[in-house]
Amino acid sequence: MKYILLFFTGIITCLNAHSQASLSGIVKDSNNEALLGASIFLIESNKGTICDIDGKYTIEGLPTGSTKIQFSFTGYDTEIRDVELIKGNNVLDATLPKSTIEVQEIIVTAGMISSQRENTVKVEVLRKENILLSGTPNLMESLSEVPGVEMISMGPGVSKPVIRGRSLTGVLVLKNGVRIENYQYSESHPVGIDDNGVERIEVIKGPASLLYGSDAMGGVVNFVKERPAPVGKIQSDYQSQIFSNTRGINNSLGIKGASQHLFGGVRLSHKNHADYIQGGGGFVPNSRFNEWSLSTNTGYTGKTGTFKLYYDYLKQDIGIINKTVLSLYKSRGRKTDLWYQDLSHHMISSRNKLFLNRFKLETNFAFQSALRKAKRDVVVPFLEMRLNTLTYESKLHFPSGDHSNYIVGVQGLSQWHKNRNKRKTQPLPDADVNSTGIFTLIKYRIFDKVSVQGGFRYDFYNIETDELGKSELGNYHKPESENFNGFNGSVGITTEITSILMLRANIAKAWRAPNLRELTFSGQKGNRYEVGTFNLDPEEAYEGDLSLHIKTDHLSVDIAGFYNHIDDYIYLTPTTEQTSEGLKIYRIAQTNAKMYGGESSIHFHPLSIPWLHIKGTYSKVTGERSSGDYLPLIPADKIRYEVGVEKANWGILKQINFKISALTALDQNKPYVFETATDGYTLVNTSFDTKINLGQQFMTVGFRVNNIFDKKYYDHLSVLKSMNIYNSGRNYSLSLKIPFI
Repeated sequence: MKYILLFFTGIITCLNAHSQASLSGIVKDSNNEALLGASIFLIESNKGTICDIDGKYTIEGLPTGSTKIQFSFTGYDTEIRDVELIKGNNVLDATLPKSTIEVQEIIVTAGMISSQRENTVKVEVLRKENILLSGTPNLMESLSEVPGVEMISMGPGVSKPVIRGRSLTGVLVLKNGVRIENYQYSESHPVGIDDNGVERIEVIKGPASLLYGSDAMGGVVNFVKERPAPVGKIQSDYQSQIFSNTRGINNSLGIKGASQHLFGGVRLSHKNHADYIQGGGGFVPNSRFNEWSLSTNTGYTGKTGTFKLYYDYLKQDIGIINKTVLSLYKSRGRKTDLWYQDLSHHMISSRNKLFLNRFKLETNFAFQSALRKAKRDVVVPFLEMRLNTLTYESKLHFPSGDHSNYIVGVQGLSQWHKNRNKRKTQPLPDADVNSTGIFTLIKYRIFDKVSVQGGFRYDFYNIETDELGKSELGNYHKPESENFNGFNGSVGITTEITSILMLRANIAKAWRAPNLRELTFSGQKGNRYEVGTFNLDPEEAYEGDLSLHIKTDHLSVDIAGFYNHIDDYIYLTPTTEQTSEGLKIYRIAQTNAKMYGGESSIHFHPLSIPWLHIKGTYSKVTGERSSGDYLPLIPADKIRYEVGVEKANWGILKQINFKISALTALDQNKPYVFETATDGYTLVNTSFDTKINLGQQFMTVGFRVNNIFDKKYYDHLSVLKSMNIYNSGRNYSLSLKIPFI
């Protein structure tokens, strides 16, 4: 890896620095009226500004060369321009028409910075206001608004994303492009992400191993941090959410600022929740959780590039729900003092880009330290593990024209897992993991109507474990070493058949090495005993997907289908064995498998009554083993539908929205051998949100009721279903976002 980095550095040091450029212009609507407050953002330069009262803007200190510029304003279509900046001042005006359908985005998760319409892979986007106004304390529940995305949950404090049937280590979670490494291998471990300070969440459905390596076989969820403040501005805000069901509160305070070249910000957040109430009544003992988080960033942007440094800290105390605690707690509470996870996660990351001549070099590093403790009381943990992870990435963008982009790169990971203080429970041996991947990505646009993107990647993966336990006690794990390597590749095409009709098609081959838990785990998990298998083979998946997209001023339709064949699919299965304590033994096994299904969505504003908003989605996935029976953790088919009324202005109220929505889950009668079938259900929700004009700032206010009729139901992916615990009952929530500067 170091030789490749030195090679890239050598190339760049031979190049000359960019000259300085500036950009100015006017942003208006289709009636030639200036758009005060319209946003202009250059994502590669990490610089932005807003228009003045005359719609004018100016940004200085920019590198020359090709770049993408995003013009956006609430209630209007977003415009994305490819521009070749030259030395001196560049003038670029924009006209934004009003829009009643979702605007397109600049996407950063698909390998190359591009607009949504240019991507050969559809990237779903959930904006920060969708999270704020979702009315749930469960971050993954708000993410499940995206068709094809579901969650495995163990109450509102612990949940994991599921994408088209893949979950746990088959889905890669990123924070600002950095893979999160904090013991996510189990359904009882939280993702470990604070949603405060997030600009948006980007989701790739389907294999993304070409871009991110092992663990991205099922898809990617990337939490993208908020943008820096506009140049010359200081901004601050207070966000708050209150939840009736958990008696919970989420508070967040942030401040950020930017000068011509420097930018920075800090955000402090706190969440506190009591035990949740099931549908139909009755609290769930020890479903309480508490979080503290701190995020800071600073950086420099100039004509030669951008240099960004981030520090993120997350502290979580999360109650463990098991049969023991169900009898310990006689009343609701919020303090975690018996049977809980004590988790902390530090992450320092640096993301840098150099603009030199027509080359662009990205060099990104991150170091994470995750400490996981499990406690029966507040004194001594029965489990204590530390996971330190160093990730690195370097990508060289070659000179490109209006129709082509070329990237070569290297990504890697070094990881050290250690058991601490000789605790009673040590389900994993001490281990070192190293992984390196070399890849190339090419994108080419033909006749302005067809985009083709493809590439390949080769990964090297090594794991070495220390001995653990004593052979005479029957819990011995000998020291072992294993090497894996594999190939990933994909090719995709996007065709604009007409101005309103687009077709996407993709074929991908993905590879995933078995992880430490699958190879070596040995320990009690709930009411069973799990055992890993060290001689596992890597998973290899072959997926094809096809999607059709229709977009007019008043109508948006998406239809997608996929088929995924997986060789050596890794899963947990029961055996006929038992431990000496009578616990049934489950082992990690492999089989060939397939997953297939699709999603569809429609968003409609009738032309004659544009204030009426109608939306619906449908998602379906089936997972089967080669033997013909079904795979575990496959969600039920789900239908979501929504009717809303939207009004632009009413006195001091702006962008008024009132919605009634519902979710229908169909019967899941294709369970795995240790699951049971799950009856379908329908939940009804309602919401009202608006912005209040505070002069030159807008306060966001939202009120929502989820599960209006307090429905008793089990979601098929609820870990608590086996304990006959229902999902959350009725919940009232109030959400606020108040800007100060």
